[in-house]
Amino acid sequence: MGLLSDIGDGPLGLDSSIFIYYIEENPQYIATLDPVFDALIEGRLKAATSALTLLETLVVPLRIGNEVLARQYQRFLMRSAGLLLVPLDFGVLRAAAYVRATARLKTPDALQVASALSAGCDTFLTNDGRITTPLGLRILQLEDYVET
Repeated sequence: MGLLSDIGDGPLGLDSSIFIYYIEENPQYIATLDPVFDALIEGRLKAATSALTLLETLVVPLRIGNEVLARQYQRFLMRSAGLLLVPLDFGVLRAAAYVRATARLKTPDALQVASALSAGCDTFLTNDGRITTPLGLRILQLEDYVET
């Protein structure tokens, strides 16, 4: 079975790196991610990511002066109909502290997981092997779906 079928009906939590691979068309991952983002764009899949993703995806484009890429990230993250950009409010921050304390994740990872949980996601797509299954959230590793 493929990634899209393993994701199920969603909503799907997405880590920052997933957007970077997709938006920048990373040759190693784009073929695997295209069906996921097609489903998101077409409204067949709902997804969520932390507002932290906006910060993380903008850093490199802004550092190298690539305003076009920065705007592309911003537009995609803030205007995609099937994507919820979860604000970092008190509830999410408190939940992230709990995730960090119990699952021993680093702060950015805990924020991503807590955001996915707060958005009702039961599955989280990442490529970060340090993120393991906390609090019943099913973790899918993108690398496991890449054809070699």
